[in-house]
Amino acid sequence: MDEPNCFVGIDVSKLKLDCALGEQGEVFELANAEAELAQLVERLRALVPALVVLEASGGYERLAVAHLGAAGLPVVVVNPRQVRAYAKACGVLAKTDAIDARLLARFAAAVRPQVRTLPDAQQQQLAALLSRRRQLVGMWVAEKNRLGQALAAVKPTIKPVIRVLEAQIEACDDELSGLIKASAVWREKDDLLRSCPGIGPVSSRTLLAGMPELGCLDRKQIAALAGLAPIARDSGKHRAQRHIAAGRAQIRPALYMAAVSAVRCNAPIKALYVRLRAAGKPPKVALTACMRKLLTILNAMVRSNTKWDERLFISA
Repeated sequence: MDEPNCFVGIDVSKLKLDCALGEQGEVFELANAEAELAQLVERLRALVPALVVLEASGGYERLAVAHLGAAGLPVVVVNPRQVRAYAKACGVLAKTDAIDARLLARFAAAVRPQVRTLPDAQQQQLAALLSRRRQLVGMWVAEKNRLGQALAAVKPTIKPVIRVLEAQIEACDDELSGLIKASAVWREKDDLLRSCPGIGPVSSRTLLAGMPELGCLDRKQIAALAGLAPIARDSGKHRAQRHIAAGRAQIRPALYMAAVSAVRCNAPIKALYVRLRAAGKPPKVALTACMRKLLTILNAMVRSNTKWDERLFISA
């Protein structure tokens, strides 16, 4: 029988979903399609689950998450690496879709991952456009590199591809600008973020799409979310060097480029970089600290709805 207020695990693949209703409850299979998802929503509504957990599966989970979230169910998308580490810790070595679904239900009950507000349709559209822009830029860089090493006979086949990619990147930029301008909330946040020296249009759009929690968390939480919180690996008397890890990988490159710019034109960030370099810190370590401080400043600006004012952050 279905357990009331149980923890539900859903293993996602391209064509189907495997659902586990609690650690000991029923496991069943359904198609990853609109009609069957509507039936799943009705069943879970009657069940009133405490939490529904899915793994990020390269986008195949989006349809299910959209249906569950729209129905007001407490749904969380978790990192597959975290779940696999939990499985190893529990001694679960076998791997099938049904076992994975049951494991996700067990993981949900033990870890209780935090439910976050799901992105709306506009947020998803902005994130998809930014993701596509990153792909186009990656292809453009690859073709430019090939052009530099290509023989004369091959160059005519590369140059048209570069022109097409440049046109597509420009079209993506125009669509991103239009999407932000169409939303009063995003337009206001974009203006606010870009008032900070070092933050350009790409950095601002990346933060808008990839970190909607900006302004809603404290400085430690927002740094951890971006993967900028140093992780300790100490044991006994051994004190290992701290390194950043995890977090949202797509945010860090944007913050890195913003920090490189801010070191030149943002007085508080420049002062921090100079102080750390004078203390003997390597350039990348100093830049990582600048990334974290820049994110902390942006978080405070969004939380207080205050545009850049150097006097507020010079001693932050």
